[in-house]
Amino acid sequence: MKLVPTLANLAQPVLTRLDPELAHTLTIRALSVFHSFTAGRPDDPRLQIETLGLTFPNPIGLAAGFDKNAQVTQAMLALGFGFVEAGTVTPHPQSGNPKPRIFRLRQDRAVINRLGFNNEGLEAARQRLNMLQGKAGIRGINIGANKDTSNRIADYVKGLNALGPLASYVTINISSPNTPGLRGLQNKAELDALLTALSAARKQLHRRPPLLVKIAPDLDDNACADIAALALSHGIEGLIVSNTTIARPKSLKSVHAGETGGLSGQPLFALSTDRLRTMRRLTQGKLTLIGVGGIASAADAYTKIKAGASLVQLYTALTFEGPNLITRLKRELLTLLDRDNFKSISEAIGQEAG
Repeated sequence: MKLVPTLANLAQPVLTRLDPELAHTLTIRALSVFHSFTAGRPDDPRLQIETLGLTFPNPIGLAAGFDKNAQVTQAMLALGFGFVEAGTVTPHPQSGNPKPRIFRLRQDRAVINRLGFNNEGLEAARQRLNMLQGKAGIRGINIGANKDTSNRIADYVKGLNALGPLASYVTINISSPNTPGLRGLQNKAELDALLTALSAARKQLHRRPPLLVKIAPDLDDNACADIAALALSHGIEGLIVSNTTIARPKSLKSVHAGETGGLSGQPLFALSTDRLRTMRRLTQGKLTLIGVGGIASAADAYTKIKAGASLVQLYTALTFEGPNLITRLKRELLTLLDRDNFKSISEAIGQEAG
């Protein structure tokens, strides 16, 4: 169905002139009209990936943060994504941090956000995901803890129990820099306790989704080693590498470069890809890795795939490039496969992992 991408492309020049959060709100409202639409022509089978017990039609996914409340998964699949990840969803609704909290760094092809898990809560997401049961498409759900919770682990268990049976996979977001103390869950003892609780909770579900952990790009090698070991020992299926960074490269030119929050987009590419290679080495190829951070071209996606990612996700580039980006990435990925004499995208995974 070509209507969704056509209308989205027409709206793109107008949206980029608006306040970033207003533009996002209007985009979600517009796309929600197309919840019943399905994707058009099937993807080239050379882009198909078998991982996490699922068949992905192509490796390009929409990262969490765009569709926080699982409102537009159908429309985003119709744009050509191979999978979409909704969230981050917390047990109770929360408004997030004070505005303004999203800043476009146009000169740097980047964004800084300090949203703080603004979302409508578990029940709203559960109802929407429940309505989508039986519809084609891979939909992950990203879960987190409320800012004012007294028990973060319990919040994640609530999220898994409520949304896990309705999602293709569940991402445990412990790496957002915008909820105070949340990144502490990446510490060895805290992560061990969290994964112990989630593994036990998953065993009680009637349908047990794959679990993935989303990590920060700012971790040192020791922290990466601890996370890899714990993920393997607890039977976690994958890692998403990575979330936004709190670092500020000296190369940033925008007047917003000093804003507090997580930096995404082009300046994150090198750091997140380096962490991806590290996690590929530490997990010895035993876990599914999803590469995120700074992808704006097929060459970027291909670099992450060759570094060890089975799948990739993007979001920031979409705000600058518009939905035509997805079709272009898939077309150019096929050209790169032909250049390197690979019969499928799966043959390229980890070829330059180091």
